[in-house]
Amino acid sequence: MMEPVATDPNSASPAGNDKPRRARRTRMTGAERRQQLLEIGRTLFAAKGFEGTSVEEIAAKAGVSKPVVYEHFGGKEGLYAVVVDREMRQLLDMVTGSLTAGHPRELCEQAAFALLDYIEEYTDGFRILVRDSPIPQSTGSFASLISDIATQVEDILGREFKNRGFDPKLAPLYAQALVGMVALTGQWWLDARKPKKAEVAAHLVNLAWHGLDGMEANPHLIGRRKA
Repeated sequence: MMEPVATDPNSASPAGNDKPRRARRTRMTGAERRQQLLEIGRTLFAAKGFEGTSVEEIAAKAGVSKPVVYEHFGGKEGLYAVVVDREMRQLLDMVTGSLTAGHPRELCEQAAFALLDYIEEYTDGFRILVRDSPIPQSTGSFASLISDIATQVEDILGREFKNRGFDPKLAPLYAQALVGMVALTGQWWLDARKPKKAEVAAHLVNLAWHGLDGMEANPHLIGRRKA
């Protein structure tokens, strides 16, 4: 008597049928598919911009049909808006979360590091944010994000101005100036990546803290973080 042939569901079919069976594909949940489309969209928007990215390409990279993209986001505009909103919240959380207790100069260092950290860790996201949004109804822009961050810095500057006998009403002006300086330098450093992050932070704070007239020749960081 012949022994029965053992079959492997992933191997060729037994006697008389040499066609290999297809491996079962794991079906994504709705949440998993949405996350996949967000990541693919984020990568493409960063590399090609909004206009250079198509729904067809997003769907093809996800291995789905175009209607799936429309089902989750209503189209390319909806996907882009969600990507931008997520990146803005990420950057704002990193900056505001970095402003912990410490000397006011160290708070400046923390804010500078937070933005540079975001550029380093979320490069694609930053490339998307610094582009002008092509969607009028988008959830925000880089300019509005910088304004939100400056609002957080206002309170810190206001207290410091008051302690030093300066007019605290000028704090918003200086907050915009400081945050704008760091943001524009970050855009430059996005591609340059030289000098090193800690050195960039030190020079930014050097200018912010001392001004052109009183700048140190060799600025240094006073906080615990050195890289």
